[in-house]
Amino acid sequence: MQDFLVALIVTGCAVYATWVLMPAAWRRAIAGRALGLPLPQVVRLRLERLARRAPGCGCDGCDAPVAKTPGQAQPVRFVRKPHA
Repeated sequence: MQDFLVALIVTGCAVYATWVLMPAAWRRAIAGRALGLPLPQVVRLRLERLARRAPGCGCDGCDAPVAKTPGQAQPVRFVRKPHA
């Protein structure tokens, strides 16, 4: 029984880590496809939210302002941290 619980926890952690480190476009595509499955309402609402937007993390650029057109310059801002 203990081995089963450990395997379940490790599998859950692996799935979560894969989901978080996956590119945002892949997450949205998987969430959109999963909406076709018969799921409970709670899970369906969560997937609808995930299909519409990417979770905020620094690696996929969703936190940064996006240029309106390709090739448009984006300002770079440097912010000094106050010395403690």
